[in-house]
Amino acid sequence: MKIVALAGGVGGAKLAHGLAQTLPPQDLTVIVNTGDDFEHLGLTICPDLDTVCYTLAGLANSSTGWGRENETWNTITNIEKLGGPNWFRLGDQDFGTHIERTRRLKEGKSLSQITQEFCTAWGIQPTVLPMSDSPVRTIVCTDEGELAFQEYFVHRQCHPRVSGFRFEGAATAQPTHGARTALEAADAIIICPSNPWVSIDPILRVLKEINKPVVAVSPIIGGKTVKGPAAKMYAELGIEPSALAVAEHYQRLLAGFILDNKDKQLSDKFRGKILVTDTLMNSNADRARLARDVLHFIGSIQI
Repeated sequence: MKIVALAGGVGGAKLAHGLAQTLPPQDLTVIVNTGDDFEHLGLTICPDLDTVCYTLAGLANSSTGWGRENETWNTITNIEKLGGPNWFRLGDQDFGTHIERTRRLKEGKSLSQITQEFCTAWGIQPTVLPMSDSPVRTIVCTDEGELAFQEYFVHRQCHPRVSGFRFEGAATAQPTHGARTALEAADAIIICPSNPWVSIDPILRVLKEINKPVVAVSPIIGGKTVKGPAAKMYAELGIEPSALAVAEHYQRLLAGFILDNKDKQLSDKFRGKILVTDTLMNSNADRARLARDVLHFIGSIQI
C-alpha cells in the first residue's frame, strides 16, 4: 500500500515516524508544511520540515519533540550577549542545519533537493518533501493585527486572539514534482494529527486537488490539543474545539476519520466511516501501533 502522509509539527512527525516503522520506505512519502518557514538571522528556517526529519532520523529532542537531542546553546547565548534577537531559540546543531540549507539555496538548489540530500545524510529512507519549492507564508489575523506565523506562535506565544488566516503565495505555488508523482501513485492519503488551520490547510491550498481516498487523525483529544494552539484557535473562531470540529473541517475530503477513545461518545455524530482507537503517542511503540491501526482502517474502507 502506497501512502502519502500530510504532516506538520510534533504530532504529524510522530505519526510519520510510526508509518516509517510500519511501511517499506518506498511506500511512504511525507509531504510537509512549509507555511511556517521564515528568514531569521539571515538564515532560512523550516521548522516543520526539520521537526519531521529530525524525528524520522531519531535526532529529535525527546522531551520537546522539536529541535535536536543533546543540544548545546553556545551560539544563541553569544548572539543574546551581543544584543541580537533571542526569541527564536536555536541550538548549535540546529544552526548547522539552517546554515547549510541557506548556503545550498543560495547556490541555486531547490528546497526539495536539499531536503533529499539532508535525508540521505541523516539515514532517512522514506521520501520527505516540502509541499512546494516556492515560498508560502502563513499569516495569522489577530486582534493585534496580521502577524507572521512565527511572530504569533513563538514571539507572542499564541497570546493574540485569532480571527483568521492567510497563506501568502499559496494561490500560485505549485506542489513539488515529487509530491505530484507520489500523489498520483498513492493508494491513500493520511492527514496526520497536525493543526488543521496552520499545518494542514497550507498543504491543501498548494495541492489544490486530491483524487485519492483521504483519512485524517484528530489532533484534538477530549477538547484539547496535546501540543500547540489548535484548540485555542477553534475556540477563538467561534467553533467548539473537538474531534467533531476537526472532522467537519476536512469533511469534503474524507473517506474516513480516526478519533481517540476519549471521544467515543461523539461517534454517532460523525458522517462516514470512523475508527475509534488510542491516538495518543507517548512512545515509539505507540506511534507504530497507531500507524498500524490507521493502515488497517484504510484497508477496510478502500473501494
